[in-house]
Amino acid sequence: MTIRRSLLLAVATALALVGLAVPASRPAFAASLTEVTSFGSNPGGMRMHIYVPDSRPAAPAIVVAMHGCGGSGPGFYSGSEFASLADRYGFLVIYPSAMQEAGFGKCFDTWSAAAKRRDGGSDPVSIASMVAYAGRQYGGDLNRVYATGSSSGGMMTQHMLALYPDLFKAGAAFMGVPFTCFADAADYPPGGRCTGGSMDRTPQQWGDAVRQAFPGYTGARPRVQLWHGTNDTLVPYSLLQESIEQWTDVFGLSQTPTSSDTPQPTWNRRRYADRAGVVQVEAYSIQGAGHSLPGSGMAAAAIAFFGLTTSPSTPPSTPPSTPPTSPPSTPPSTPPAAGACRVTDTVSAWNTGLTSAITITNTGSTAVSGWSLTFTLPAGQSITSGWNATYSPASGAVTARNVGYNAAIAPNGSVSIGFQATHTGDTGRPAAFSLNGAACAVA
Repeated sequence: MTIRRSLLLAVATALALVGLAVPASRPAFAASLTEVTSFGSNPGGMRMHIYVPDSRPAAPAIVVAMHGCGGSGPGFYSGSEFASLADRYGFLVIYPSAMQEAGFGKCFDTWSAAAKRRDGGSDPVSIASMVAYAGRQYGGDLNRVYATGSSSGGMMTQHMLALYPDLFKAGAAFMGVPFTCFADAADYPPGGRCTGGSMDRTPQQWGDAVRQAFPGYTGARPRVQLWHGTNDTLVPYSLLQESIEQWTDVFGLSQTPTSSDTPQPTWNRRRYADRAGVVQVEAYSIQGAGHSLPGSGMAAAAIAFFGLTTSPSTPPSTPPSTPPTSPPSTPPSTPPAAGACRVTDTVSAWNTGLTSAITITNTGSTAVSGWSLTFTLPAGQSITSGWNATYSPASGAVTARNVGYNAAIAPNGSVSIGFQATHTGDTGRPAAFSLNGAACAVA
């Protein structure tokens, strides 16, 4: 059965459930992350987790939230604010886990020829299958499906909007790249032209790439929200402008924003509205931020852009500039018991550079609230950029501290962080790690 037929079946199932408080044959579940082992066509060999809040409407919206390279669906669940927002606003959250290896560990496939064709195979087909499953199994509203993600997940967000404009209504891409930025697997970071800082196409060239992904499609296009840190060196900040050019061209909009403002002190926002005044594209430049988004409150701004903070019958054309209040960015630090943490560190090296993908797992029985991870880099290694944590100093004895959205680590929960560094020949990983002063087991 093709993805299109699967989606039609899911729509029919969802319509049959209208008027019911919950799906008639749903499995017993509480508000916790659940893995789905058989969800349909899965050419990407991906894993699927879903979060279903206890309080939700009969036909809840569906948000697909995608992690960065080296991460996982459960890691993005525990390290982002989307699940808590789902509790507040009653939507489903799908957390896919990428399984294909790239320069930074497991990343979403946005480079292969199959992944650049609608229904062509690889990860995009797997993700569309997950959405269809959420419609069938949980009564998810296939007229309100949204995509978001960080880094590799932000790249896949723009990818899915291009390939499935009839499925996704909007997307919020954090630190992503335009659709078809990567020529092939060899072009994927750490090498390649796309993220090498020299990518420059015309708006029409970018727009044509999207139009060619689904030839003949004349329906509505999903609205697009873009986020990038001005100090991002891993995925260069210049790619934000390339993404703006791609999506404004798709909508037939001017390259000049219709408005600009500063919703928060370091958030500079540009909006591109159509003749009816509907904001189709908006772009956030986060002053001074590196490869570390989304930060505190940004997920809430994305959900507001999707229209999920209001009644489903009246989605806003211009979301509120001030997102809902988010949890404190620096909760009190709770030290784990000695030995109640585990760290895995995967290093990928080349010439004079390397990346380190680190997963911190709380193996204790109590939650960690606020954390710092200390370790000593081998001689000659120096951090140039990082994600999902702040790092200081750049070499020697380093302390990585949580950012606003991943301060809590639940029992048996984990967070994924990482950094890019230069080296002078020693590409080894640190021998020891300590979480809030307590030594961790190293896997």
